[in-house]
This record gives sequence, structure tokens and C-alpha cells, in this order.
Amino acid sequence: MNHYPQSVLNLIRELSRLPGIGQKTAERLAMHLLQAKASETTALAESITAMKQTVRLCKRCFSLSDGDICRLCRNPQRDDGLLCVVEQPADMASLERSGAFNGLYHILGGVLSPMDGIGPDEIRIDPLVQRVRGGAVAEVVLATSTSVEGESTAAYIRERLRRFPVQVTRIASGVPIGGDLKYVDQVTLKRAMESRRKIDVP
Repeated sequence: MNHYPQSVLNLIRELSRLPGIGQKTAERLAMHLLQAKASETTALAESITAMKQTVRLCKRCFSLSDGDICRLCRNPQRDDGLLCVVEQPADMASLERSGAFNGLYHILGGVLSPMDGIGPDEIRIDPLVQRVRGGAVAEVVLATSTSVEGESTAAYIRERLRRFPVQVTRIASGVPIGGDLKYVDQVTLKRAMESRRKIDVP
């Protein structure tokens, strides 16, 4: 790629540092940006700069926000007695897209992983306990992943909240709709069997 000008090489190098972007994809993106209108590339650069300057963590739920308190936490239509605990902002976004939840969130910022040196003090469990201690929360929904780390994190949180008058629930998981049993892993099948429910006959 030495035939490219240094400025193009610099852009390709920076783009290739993005997750999931290899050298060839970075090269294609650089060529696209080179051929785009100046107004488009300026808008892209300005939006990246603005994001870095304004986005912070919500002081209440630790989601991404343009202010001290995010729009979900400020929304009076949300059920503030229902609190869903997730690992990352992307998990919250997935639940929001589903339209299945109308409460508030608490984002841990990770899961317990002793092998990686991540204990309770490295994720936001204490702030969660403080929110529950405030007394407004009636139910805490644990929506961490079904990995070993996610399960152990859910179990730890359940234990920490045991002394409070709050209902602690865990999201159900199992065989996906349209899934073929022979392709489903054993952990998922085990969870599906444990989460089975009665079918009401009309």
C-alpha cells in the first residue's frame, strides 16, 4: 500500500484499529471517505468529536448520556419500582429495542471474573445496593448473560440483596424460537428444561 499518500495510509491505519475492521475493510472505507462529499466527511468528523466531548455515564444508572442523568432515568413514564440489571449499555439497548421492559436500568460495567482479577469492587454492585436500599425499588430483574461469569454475578447480587424487602428475579432463557434441539448447546437445553412452564389447556 505504499502507493497511497501518507495521509491515506494514516487513515487506513486508524480505521483498522476499530473492532471488526481489518486492513482491507479499512482500505475500502478510506477510499469511500476520499470520494465522499466534503460536507459528509466534515459531518462525520464533527459527530465523533462531539460524542467524545459530550457523552458521559449517567450518574444514576451508568448508561451513556449527554447529561448527568440519561433520558430513560428522566422519563416519568418509566416504572421506577422495576430495575433491570445488565452488564453493558449495549445490553440495555437490546432490551429497549424489544419493547418488553418499561422500568429503569442499572449497568454493572462487566461481570465477576476472579481469573481476570474482576471482583465486586471492579463492577457497580455497591451502587446497585444503594439504589435498592433507597426503598423505591420493588423488583430487581437480573439480566446478566448465561455464561459462568454472568450466572455467578447474578448469584452474588441475589445474595447481596437478600436482606432487603425487594423481589429478585432472573430473566428466562432457553431454546430460541425456531431452534432445532439437535443444534442447541447443553447449557441452553438445561436452562430451558429448568425454566419449563405449565401449558394451560383451554
